[in-house]
Amino acid sequence: MYPRSSVLLNYKEELNMNSNNQALLVTSLLSPATIKPNLSIAGKQAHRAALIVLLFIISMMLTPWGVVHAGATTPVVTTPVKWHPGHYYSLMDHGKNASWYLSMVYKELKATPALRGVHIRYSWAELETSEGVYNFSAIAKRLSEVSAIDKRLIIMLELKSFDPLDEFVPDYIKTSAYEGGIFEYENHNSTPNSNGGKNIKLWNPLVRDRLVALIRALGNRFNSNPYFEGIGLTETSMAIPVVPLTSTQINGYYDNIIELQQQMRKHFPNTVTFQFTNYPRPILESFIGSLNAMGAGLGGPDTFLEEPGLLFPNNPKGVYNYYPQLSGIVPLAPSVMSGNYKNTRVDGTGYQPTVAELLTFARDTLKANYIFWMRNPDYSPKVLELLNMRNQKITPSGGLDPTCPSVYSSCIN
Repeated sequence: MYPRSSVLLNYKEELNMNSNNQALLVTSLLSPATIKPNLSIAGKQAHRAALIVLLFIISMMLTPWGVVHAGATTPVVTTPVKWHPGHYYSLMDHGKNASWYLSMVYKELKATPALRGVHIRYSWAELETSEGVYNFSAIAKRLSEVSAIDKRLIIMLELKSFDPLDEFVPDYIKTSAYEGGIFEYENHNSTPNSNGGKNIKLWNPLVRDRLVALIRALGNRFNSNPYFEGIGLTETSMAIPVVPLTSTQINGYYDNIIELQQQMRKHFPNTVTFQFTNYPRPILESFIGSLNAMGAGLGGPDTFLEEPGLLFPNNPKGVYNYYPQLSGIVPLAPSVMSGNYKNTRVDGTGYQPTVAELLTFARDTLKANYIFWMRNPDYSPKVLELLNMRNQKITPSGGLDPTCPSVYSSCIN
């Protein structure tokens, strides 16, 4: 249990600022805690263990060959971390397991040095077919394919579905033992109380523990793979629940996101971990402080150049204000989604930015180490054109900040 103070969020004000990404009321302010890094090395197979030993040897003995140290913060992650910052293609459900689609993706990756790999989202139901029965074959296949062309894989676990028909948690989680497992949130573009999607009842400790078990199994399988670059969780915004939640439920939800992040750092000791964070604003300072304290990175589901709720400069500050403060300290990983190509604001009242403007904002304002570019066929040709320009080709990180975060004792390039 984390010490916290409760605040009431004026959710109507937040909704006006970003009608796609808000919470009903809030919730806990999580106090940062010093997290002891996990010094054990996951991996059941001998060759995986050997790879990690090799990572340690390189980290400790071959500093001039690519290990970068950053000061300013005492490292809290004492194991060497795989570190290949840069631009990554973000693949959603469409095509992420289709060979014809992936062949196009890999062709573009090979032709674009600044694209260092792919970023793919997976639902819980995809990875755990029944209680304790895991199927990581899709991840393993993508990992094999990208490593064959010297690219890397970053995955995200989905805590939220934007489709009310999406069955994104295993069937056993929908039983009464887990309070039904999911709750529905409103569709802000439709009539009140209509369903817009589903979220996980993460306040339930049994639900949390099953996700911890999933993270542990993923870590045992993939942490030691040198081409498995990172793992994160999707956005913090709960949206507006159709059935209002209690403050205890909301507090527990955010407490357990922090717990899941702690578990990711524990079971992925040599891998970048991060949290997509956007709302609610009143918890951000303490919530992001907790991420920082354990060495987890800060990411985001959108790059909106003019979105008031994300840019809000006064207390409680919008999330974009925290990126420059954490530059060089933790990994920073914003994403560019389809809506970001179309408008600078979520409600469409801004203007359509150029791809160059999106890159400039993410690189210079948000100080990104990683950018996840949604592969939208209407815009990806422009992304590829930009990433193949000289400024993005002269460094492995594609012009993004390659500094090893100071929360890490060492990075392995």
